[in-house]
Amino acid sequence: MRWCAGWEGGPAAWQPRAGRVVGQLGGVWSVGWPDARVQVAGSGAVALAVVGVCGASSYQLEDALSLVRGRRWRELTRWPGSYLVIARSGPVLAVTGDLSGQHPVFYRREAAGTWWATSATALARLDGAPVDPVALAGHLAFGQPDVPAGRSLFRAVCRVQTGHVLEITPGAVRTVPYEPVEYVPTGLREAAPMVRAAIAEAVAVRIEDRPVSADLAGLDSTTLACLAARHEAVTAVTFADERLRDDDLAFAQRAAQAVPQLYHHAVPGSPATVYYAAVEDLAGLPVTDVPNVFAVTATIKRAVLNTVIDQQAPGVHFTGAGGDAVLSASSLYLADLIRGRNRRRTWSHAQAHARLRNTTMRDVLARNWPAARTTLAGHWRQMATELRDVPREWVPQARRPAAWTPLLATADWMSPDVRHQLAAAITEAADELTEPPGHLAAWAEQQDLARVGANTGGWRTLALDEYGIELAAPFLDNEVRRACLTVPAEVRGAPSRYKPLLAEAFAGTGIVPAFVLNRTTKGGFNALAYAGLVQHAPALRDLFGSASRLQALGLVSPAPVNAMLERAAAGQPTAQGAVHLVVAAEIWLRQLERPVTWWEEVPAHAAA
Repeated sequence: MRWCAGWEGGPAAWQPRAGRVVGQLGGVWSVGWPDARVQVAGSGAVALAVVGVCGASSYQLEDALSLVRGRRWRELTRWPGSYLVIARSGPVLAVTGDLSGQHPVFYRREAAGTWWATSATALARLDGAPVDPVALAGHLAFGQPDVPAGRSLFRAVCRVQTGHVLEITPGAVRTVPYEPVEYVPTGLREAAPMVRAAIAEAVAVRIEDRPVSADLAGLDSTTLACLAARHEAVTAVTFADERLRDDDLAFAQRAAQAVPQLYHHAVPGSPATVYYAAVEDLAGLPVTDVPNVFAVTATIKRAVLNTVIDQQAPGVHFTGAGGDAVLSASSLYLADLIRGRNRRRTWSHAQAHARLRNTTMRDVLARNWPAARTTLAGHWRQMATELRDVPREWVPQARRPAAWTPLLATADWMSPDVRHQLAAAITEAADELTEPPGHLAAWAEQQDLARVGANTGGWRTLALDEYGIELAAPFLDNEVRRACLTVPAEVRGAPSRYKPLLAEAFAGTGIVPAFVLNRTTKGGFNALAYAGLVQHAPALRDLFGSASRLQALGLVSPAPVNAMLERAAAGQPTAQGAVHLVVAAEIWLRQLERPVTWWEEVPAHAAA
């Protein structure tokens, strides 16, 4: 796993094992990153380093030293790509992650100074800090990375909230927001050229005379494949298991015929390409820093990457992860319209969503009304009350009222003691909330992207460790996010047109075929999720049996998991998302028990 770390204080007693010193900054190391992905400018009191995929040239980094002097941290996050920024401006060291959680930042304070790292596990391993059961309960119950904001999954290790920078001075440590909670709205037509340019730059910065491959399935991945094909030949792959019964393959084949340099390969399914197949061999899964749902779909990802590696040497592989969140929007924006009392727009949008979902406008409005009548802090307090009550009877999440932070089915699988501790934590978070978002849609999008970014990190680790392939998810880049999210959610998510922002950005350019931009369907993996639940039910029951680490912490009991497996076997609706979460968390807890050496003593300290 690639990570970075740093120490601010007296002489460091430890350093990352196999770490490389990031020159000019002092007390900063990178682990696993190639030299080309670590760029440095300046020295002494004014220095800057970027780690990751960054489109800034050496000249641009030198020019950016004036931004470092002025401590204009946000301006250092505006280059194409996805990267971590470390900047020293006099006594201040600033560490800035990306907006989508692909480069998260954690820290812990000690008497002699402060450690920071992009891996919470690494910081916990400095002294064996245990998992924080309440934080892990929050991860399972809420599914939103910023709830509660400053807690990592380990005791004594703090997490820097999305859109914040970590500032370390000799006497203090603080996190400061560098990104606005919401953007100034931009119209669809005005934003379209900016969106097109941002996505095109995000693709171009990753193509460096190396083999290129890409998913070729939905609108988002197809757009990236088409952009990449303007630079290099692209090995385009479509997972085409016949159990899916979607039209991804048909659209992919047409796109490959229409776009030069797209060379298409279908990836057939097999009995092994279902959800949860990897549970049969936990030792074969890569170690990740947080619970990762790609552990659930690992065999499917491997099938895709095996096809790529059969056609070419390891290179860069493009995926459309995050595209849904930035190019479209969920119907949660209806709660914002209700709150804004724009009756005409609320009425027309609710009607359209009702027709799309074959329900009544009254039902659509009723589902969004409670969220429109409360704030984020108010909703958290309501959740605390629910957690102190008896667990709810399970119903599909789509039938529950829209919420700022949905309380997932996993919350009802926890012990009463854990539920009460979680209620206390969320109440405290509500009391301490100082930057409440004004719009539900903006908050939900921020959390969705942070969750997708963290999960994509697991897929990236699998691709790199097992295949030597660099995974690229351009829709999660800072500048792509910013360009897309300036368009209001009610425009991006209007039900009258599927992903209008993408169509507006690329229509008439000749980059993406018109039939792709006009597509209104989307593939799904429900069939493989149900097949996996049935096929691997014995392994899942064993996973949550007497040796379950989650059960020992009071975070899950086997009865509800077994009930969901029985529902799946009967072809009934199941809490798929909840099962994904607990399986990923159980695997992660077991991975933490592997003997991994993260640190080594600094030679001078060891000699002393």
